[in-house]
Amino acid sequence: MNYILTLVASSGMQPLTEQHFKEIAYVIEHYNIKFTSKIIWLDKKIAAEVAISGKAQSSLIAHLRETLANDRIDFFVTKNENRKKKLLLADMDSTIATSETLDELAQYAGIKDQVAEITIRAMEGKLDFHEALKERVGLLKGLKITALFATLEETKLSLGAKTFVDTMRKTGSTCVLVSGGFTFFTDAIATQCGFNFNHGNELEIAGDALSGRVIPPILDKFSKLELLENYIKDLDLTNDDCLTIGDGANDLPMLKAAGLGIGYHPKDTVKSEIANCILYGNLTAALYAQGYSNRNMSLKD
Repeated sequence: MNYILTLVASSGMQPLTEQHFKEIAYVIEHYNIKFTSKIIWLDKKIAAEVAISGKAQSSLIAHLRETLANDRIDFFVTKNENRKKKLLLADMDSTIATSETLDELAQYAGIKDQVAEITIRAMEGKLDFHEALKERVGLLKGLKITALFATLEETKLSLGAKTFVDTMRKTGSTCVLVSGGFTFFTDAIATQCGFNFNHGNELEIAGDALSGRVIPPILDKFSKLELLENYIKDLDLTNDDCLTIGDGANDLPMLKAAGLGIGYHPKDTVKSEIANCILYGNLTAALYAQGYSNRNMSLKD
């Protein structure tokens, strides 16, 4: 089976050149892999791809990351077949949105640092997700719901998010936002980006304030995987038809299950287990990874 190696430069950083491919060709020779096609430019000085003769193992992935780190260039190794995916499942916090919405909400209770510290440990897989979520929401008991609207107003989309989702939708993909965060935010963010569907947890409201409880069941990493499997079944697809993207330990099962799982500015636990990662660039890199060129992207950002 042939594979495609795609290189993507970070916007405003070192431009991508043929010299980068020459360096990569030298590296992959040591792993008995070679280029089997000419370089195809997807976006001049930004993204290009080339066919290679074999799959990149973990040692080669590490070598490529080290080689390309100085110039802040991302890379992807994908199967040549079925590259443009028909289903997208994307995480929200720190992926489609730039922030952790629960942490930002906690700012209005004056405990952002306390909540953020728990979030970091949970996203690195060092805490049980259910308990970490309940603890953080419990700390917000009594917070007025006006804080939800203020937090949403301040929440920003990651660069490339609208282009990423709109391009995939216009080429026939079903796009789903899945989050261990809350439906108050996923509903709005999904609408802003053009997702077909969204799923998240639900905050319990008592009068005009948060009760400090999450309404069960809690959507966690296993729920994300189950949603992926359900959409695959409902749409009569296969795992190879799917792209998943996220940043934290809560995303790992769905990242591993999809034909193309991408870590987006990932936590270390994701970076160590997922080969295809956007370490430097924006979300349009996930389009280049599928073989899209700038000519067939819906530029929205």
